[in-house]
Amino acid sequence: MAGPVFVFISLFIVIFGICYLYFSTRNKERLALIEKGADASIFVKGKREHAPPVWKILILNLALLLMGIGAGIIIGGVLRSTFNVQWDVATFGSIFLMAGTGLLIGFFLTKKMDKEES
Repeated sequence: MAGPVFVFISLFIVIFGICYLYFSTRNKERLALIEKGADASIFVKGKREHAPPVWKILILNLALLLMGIGAGIIIGGVLRSTFNVQWDVATFGSIFLMAGTGLLIGFFLTKKMDKEES
């Protein structure tokens, strides 16, 4: 009974500690740069003006992920009926394989879209 409670409390403490260290360190670095007279524009240096909107990238990757899952279900059914592969191996293996392929294609399309916008 105490085991699962301990795990959840430990997980919460770890997540809180990581977030606290990240934000406190970032704040200290920024304060040190401001004290030295650095320009405040360096804090938003990573953002580009002509980058594609985030919603386009999310929709593209979500669509390719869902298409990959659908294709994995179809391929799993074909493997099951044609080659008599076990149901769980055929279905879950092909779902994960095709979902990963869809996300990989989404990564390359996003990279291509980012180059076109620049």
